[in-house]
Amino acid sequence: MANVLKHLPELEGMELGYIQGILKNMDDEQANLFAQVYRARRKDSQMVLILALLGFFGFAGLHRFILGQIGLGILYFFTVGLCFIGTIVDLVNYKSLAYEYNIKVAHETLSVMSNGLGQSFNQENVQKDKNEEA
Repeated sequence: MANVLKHLPELEGMELGYIQGILKNMDDEQANLFAQVYRARRKDSQMVLILALLGFFGFAGLHRFILGQIGLGILYFFTVGLCFIGTIVDLVNYKSLAYEYNIKVAHETLSVMSNGLGQSFNQENVQKDKNEEA
């Protein structure tokens, strides 16, 4: 069982608990690989907050663009953050926006690992499951 704080010490709150659940069946090598890929792709909630604040200075929707929500980013840009109301709502919910994006990235990373590592990753997990059942 890999320790999430050893591999991803910057995580906190709900994200920490969620990633710990993902890493519980991995050995240290697999967890280290997951941490490297996940760290490169995840978004920090503070970055989402800063980009949402830029919405008050004429750059509305930048936080939606970096979260992969291109349509909402365009809508926010041309409506000045839905007349600042959408920007204010996003300022309140910036942590949940980042959390939802990071959970999606974690699942994509797991998918890439299981496809990329192919048989070795799957065989190790099947072997672990068989050992646990016995």
